[in-house]
Amino acid sequence: MTTHAGRALPTSTPAAEGVDARGVHAFLDALEAAPGIDPHSVMLLRNGRLVAEGWWAPRTADRPQLLYSLSKSFTSAAAGLAAADGLLDLDAPVVSYFPRFAAEVTDPRSRSMLVRHIAAMASGHESDTWQRALDADRAEPVRGFLSLPPEREPGTVFAYNQSCTYTLGAIVQQVTGQSLTGYLRERLFGPLGIAETVWEQYPAGRDLGFSGMYATTDAVARLGQLHLQGGVWEGRRLLPAAWVAEATRAHVPNGDGTAEGAATSDWQQGYGFQFWMSRHGFRGDGAYGQYCVVLPEYNAVLALTSQTLDMQEVLDAAWRHLLPAFGDAPLPDREKDDESLRLRMSRLALPGVAGAAAPPAGAGEWAGARFAPAGGTCDEQPTLTLVGLRRGDGTDWALDLTEGGQTFTLGFAPGGWTTTEGGAGTPPCAVSAGWTDRDTLTATVRFLETPHSLDLRCELSEQSELLTGTFTAAWRTRPLHPRPLLHRMHGPRP
Repeated sequence: MTTHAGRALPTSTPAAEGVDARGVHAFLDALEAAPGIDPHSVMLLRNGRLVAEGWWAPRTADRPQLLYSLSKSFTSAAAGLAAADGLLDLDAPVVSYFPRFAAEVTDPRSRSMLVRHIAAMASGHESDTWQRALDADRAEPVRGFLSLPPEREPGTVFAYNQSCTYTLGAIVQQVTGQSLTGYLRERLFGPLGIAETVWEQYPAGRDLGFSGMYATTDAVARLGQLHLQGGVWEGRRLLPAAWVAEATRAHVPNGDGTAEGAATSDWQQGYGFQFWMSRHGFRGDGAYGQYCVVLPEYNAVLALTSQTLDMQEVLDAAWRHLLPAFGDAPLPDREKDDESLRLRMSRLALPGVAGAAAPPAGAGEWAGARFAPAGGTCDEQPTLTLVGLRRGDGTDWALDLTEGGQTFTLGFAPGGWTTTEGGAGTPPCAVSAGWTDRDTLTATVRFLETPHSLDLRCELSEQSELLTGTFTAAWRTRPLHPRPLLHRMHGPRP
């Protein structure tokens, strides 16, 4: 089993913890069969023990990945620690933590907004305010947020609002004198055995809070297990029991009022302090399929990362296949089932590009080929201006991707995934590529510190002495915020 930060999670077999391995197989089958889901990793804990874990190659256990809004649940934990330290008061007005511009906040609703309101996404605003807050004050988004009068009384309406989490994180960082990462490293990550994490910042020096955290699946699993255990880890209380109870209960209704919505949507079950309530248990989640699902009724935690536009489908598969697999007692005579699951989990892999390992006409006209964007610009990724193809050592090839006058090289050996670790300012990537006909090379580039992958298609054509053809590019899931490939498709670097 995998170790992290020097301390492994306790392990067991599925059967010993009352988990039918056949149900886990069925869950994996559902994920792999769904055309809109690229599963990246899964860890399943039952009774505090790790019973199944796996990473779909080229994903690996030790690599941090962008969690998107699953970051919010870590911000919640930081707020809970600050509350335990007497540094944060849920019933204090938000504006009281920012005296340097408190006099500028004159709207009564803005002034009556409490810390508990922003923790529960109940600031009184009826929609997300992040872009408006930036437009109002790009240098200090908290000031921009508080300058936007809520449409309703704080505490009376739910709206998924990035500014709420950002402001909560800003309060924690102000009262502790540390970044969220630094505070959590000392108070939570160390005791939990969580490996090093990084967080995007805005402005410089302030962790983003609502998104931008890069952590391993193991870190997600440990956060979930801590909350399942009411804030206690290895006999030591890390989070107050009262905070965990408040963070994981619904505060303001967020449904559409229909019976169908309540029965079928895991986004209409209420919201806690940066945790979603689910039809079963509660969870943190992030865009494109990053999950920390906590199931108190089953004494289980599911940590999962993926790439998908249909996040409900992943949860539906968990409810359909995993919940029936949880029994009340150990299961006898299941050694073969457990071993079959263990082997499968150790061999998980994402399918590569289907294509020939070499161009049908030979390598001559492809070696040294250069491709310009079809139509003049690459609509999916405007910064990508040129794709080159070179012959490497032996049977290996290399793709040269150029943007902004800079080029980074990704080697690949046709027939599988080839990982390039990158370096300062360049992202770690995995490439699978193959020739689908004489004039066409197809490649998939997976940016390994994000959920995202880019599909490239290079075609030979009559161009000029300098160019051999054209390329098109398409994101399977487009990054939420436009970013250059070279400098932003990875976690922050020192």
